[in-house]
Amino acid sequence: MKKMSSYKNFQDDNFKFTKESSRLVADNPAFNSQVKISDLKKDSFEDNFETWVEFLQWARWFPDLFYDLIKPEKGGMRLDLDQRVFLRCMSRFVSTYGVFPRGFGKTMLELMSIYHTCIFFADINVAMSAQTKENAASISEDKHKELMKKFPLLQNEIVKPSFSKDSAEVIFKSGSTYSILANAQSTKGQRRHRLNIEESALLNNELFKDALEPVVNVPRRTIGEMSVISPFELNGMINFVTTSGYRGSDEFNRILNMIKETANLKGKMVLGASWELPCHYGRGETRNQLLAKKNDPTTSATAFAMNYESKWVGATDGALVNISKLLKIRTIDKPELNCPKDKRGNFELNEYIFGVDVARSNSQSNNKTAIVVLKIIRNKTGTIRQIQAVNIVEPPNGLSFKEQSLMVKRLFYAYGGNSDMFKSRVKAIVVDGNVIGKGLIDRLLEDHTDPDTNEELGCFDTINTDQKPDVSPAIEVVYDLTAQGINGEIIRTFIDYVETEKLKLLKINDDIKGKSVNSNVNLEEDKARIHTQYLIDEISNLKLESTQKSITVKQVLKKIDKDRYSALAYALYYIFLFMEKEETEEVYDLDDDLVYF
Repeated sequence: MKKMSSYKNFQDDNFKFTKESSRLVADNPAFNSQVKISDLKKDSFEDNFETWVEFLQWARWFPDLFYDLIKPEKGGMRLDLDQRVFLRCMSRFVSTYGVFPRGFGKTMLELMSIYHTCIFFADINVAMSAQTKENAASISEDKHKELMKKFPLLQNEIVKPSFSKDSAEVIFKSGSTYSILANAQSTKGQRRHRLNIEESALLNNELFKDALEPVVNVPRRTIGEMSVISPFELNGMINFVTTSGYRGSDEFNRILNMIKETANLKGKMVLGASWELPCHYGRGETRNQLLAKKNDPTTSATAFAMNYESKWVGATDGALVNISKLLKIRTIDKPELNCPKDKRGNFELNEYIFGVDVARSNSQSNNKTAIVVLKIIRNKTGTIRQIQAVNIVEPPNGLSFKEQSLMVKRLFYAYGGNSDMFKSRVKAIVVDGNVIGKGLIDRLLEDHTDPDTNEELGCFDTINTDQKPDVSPAIEVVYDLTAQGINGEIIRTFIDYVETEKLKLLKINDDIKGKSVNSNVNLEEDKARIHTQYLIDEISNLKLESTQKSITVKQVLKKIDKDRYSALAYALYYIFLFMEKEETEEVYDLDDDLVYF
């Protein structure tokens, strides 16, 4: 049997279609040039068994050349050198970690690797997992259609593809199947032979160990009479494909460990590239477009670093909180843009706290305000069990303090605010009263009429100062927070709520991760999710620093603001001071059992 090295020249230009046979013919002498079309018609499969074995070995080892083999004469997909390396690694190593920018084509290559595996390994079950099944199904259907268009001969290998909103399954003639899973506890108990994890940077290790890693515990068996487990097969393969995430996270540590295993020849491979590599080959956006996006003052520096430069961002030493813990508390499925109403049209009995930070951005000269809406969830005894950040709003740049105060008042009424504080769902608006924040507080204490709807927005009053409102009596809802002297306590309170997992944040989907609030995002729900992503970026950029009197936070990169973090921290501190209730155990009285009503 020939060595695999004899196929080193087995390239795209060595093949052609013949009109007479409609069959792909190898003209390369290294590919057994003695076999002619007429001989193939006469000989049985057994007579050419060794040739088929050799071809199978070659195709398994060179997935990129297999796709060259079946590429049509016109159209199709031209694989660049970096894409060929990535495809080969996913076929030759027990685990490959690919960190690539948007526009690289990583998801397409991932599906090409999966389909190649399903064709050349009989009865194998391969899955791809994403943040949700809906996301995985959408990705699969889109890339499947693209793959069938670029390589029409693949349709001969597929029995039936089926896609729906939250499911995808492709059955191959080899008996293999491709399906999807979610990066969630719902995957627990599922079994596949190989697994590809999409956007793995969003994972936490606890979920991976408990639900995803056991998926590939059962190896594939051959379909012959022996039905054995091949010792030469990469059973239990798990590949990771993602854009970059945060330093100190579980996935960042996984990559560091895999780099060591790569160096020690443990069967692992780590690959990565910035936007410059696909741009060099003409894929994705052009260099000028990407540089313009990078220099755009409205583009988040952290988001660009993760989505295009493949940099793992954030503080490594002395981080404000454990970034893995912060990613773990993203459990809220849907934002709340207002207080829900019951069937009678009345506001539900919820409690909301607004945190407002007024600041001047380091990258922009105009005022910039962040408003965080927190919803309090209590148990039957009145103890706070969860604090949910259900919405984050940022007024457009350049708004005056009066315009910003109008926005705060509109939100107050949208979340069930009322002049009667016993009936009001909004219990407090916590405003940073240092320097610039005083201007917003002054405006909140003025009597306003909404210029858009002509509705009376009323006049607010402070809870904790002697400052007089324009009209008395007014709604006592504004808490003037002066952080000087208590900054250490605010930071400790924030850390405590994250570490105890009382604080809950909105989930971040993959389709939101690469967007900004200035892109074509019309839904307010999407904007709330994007601002939550910005919040996590801000927190990951903060380091703890000790002073002689207390502790403070320092930004690793000055161009990344901390307005959303500050607004959240102020609101949490107010909750800690005035709304927490110690949980008391109910005393069980034996006489209660003897009471007869």
